[in-house]
Amino acid sequence: MPWIWLIIAGLLEIVWATGLKYTEGFSKFWPSVGTIALMLCSFWCLAQAMKTLPLGTSYAVWTGIGAVGTAIVGMVLFKEPATVARALCIVLIVAGIAGLKLTAKA
Repeated sequence: MPWIWLIIAGLLEIVWATGLKYTEGFSKFWPSVGTIALMLCSFWCLAQAMKTLPLGTSYAVWTGIGAVGTAIVGMVLFKEPATVARALCIVLIVAGIAGLKLTAKA
């Protein structure tokens, strides 16, 4: 169950990070409220995962899921550059996440 909490936390991080774009520096009320709510949910799920999983693994996997997902959302939704170099970097992050998962004790 802790890995499920961690995956949910990472997916929520993608959504709230994307939501930051729509808050326009927290100057738009409803997008800001939604983004903050998603942040809190993401942190709560991360905290649930950290009850069992190691700190370093949990935090690295959470930020990795968020970084990869947010980069992909940026390329798809906001037409950010989708270069070979960026794709290679995403692959390296995914490899790091997989390595941490494979070497975790919980």
